[in-house]
Formats: sequence, structure tokens, C-alpha cells
Amino acid sequence: MKEFESFSPSDTFNIGRKLGEETEKGKVYCLNGDLGVGKTVFTQGFAKGLNIDEPINSPTFTIVQIYEEGRMPFYHFDVYRIGDVSEMDEIGYEDYFYGEGVCLVEWANLIEEILPEDIINISIKKDLEKGLDYRKISIDI
Repeated sequence: MKEFESFSPSDTFNIGRKLGEETEKGKVYCLNGDLGVGKTVFTQGFAKGLNIDEPINSPTFTIVQIYEEGRMPFYHFDVYRIGDVSEMDEIGYEDYFYGEGVCLVEWANLIEEILPEDIINISIKKDLEKGLDYRKISIDI
């Protein structure tokens, strides 16, 4: 496990960017953390590390957003509003999880039963005693 400390949104972005630069095809990253902890900022950095320049927004209502302009396809999931895991079948999640790109799933704990065995968990946590912008980012590598 690697742990990082972020003291600003730009730190969080850069930690995500570094991971995006190092990732390989077929990886599935599971990103968990409370609302407002910086998951989208981390994901924006991750996408930048994949050489994706278009705006990255959380696909809360569409479940998955596909970006193909980078060095490999990037599938960004946000399953926060999913009512039942069977909704993932409707979007063909297996094509993404086992495809030629890389996946990042926000709120992945909500769909644990369908995740591949070989996932990389990322958690982002606040610690208000260390400041409003402080985040501890843990990555199971």
C-alpha cells in the first residue's frame, strides 16, 4: 500500500496524474471516499496522466463516461446513484472492465460483487485536524 498526503486540490490532482501516467491497459481502479473529498479532482488528474485534455466530469447520471483521445481508452464510472447492481449489466460493464482500456470506478464499494478479482483500491479521506484541504490518499498497489 502506498499512502500520500495532499494539502490542496492541486496535490490531489497531481497524485492522480502520476498514477495515470504509470497505469497500464486492463487495470480497474476502485475509488472510494465521502462526498466532497476530491474523487473528481483525483480523476481529472488521472485522465491528464493518460494524455486526455477534454474536461472530466463525474458521470453521476450516466454511470459511465468514455474517453478515447488519450494513450488508451479511459472508462470513468460513477455508481453513486445506482439502484441495483443489475443496472451495470444494462451498460455492458464487462466490456469495459475486461476491455482494452483502463477503468476508474467512483463509489466502487456499491458494486463489489461484480468487480474483477484484480482491482486496485484507492481511498481518499479527510482529516480536519490537519486542515480543511488535507487528504490522505491510500492506494493498494
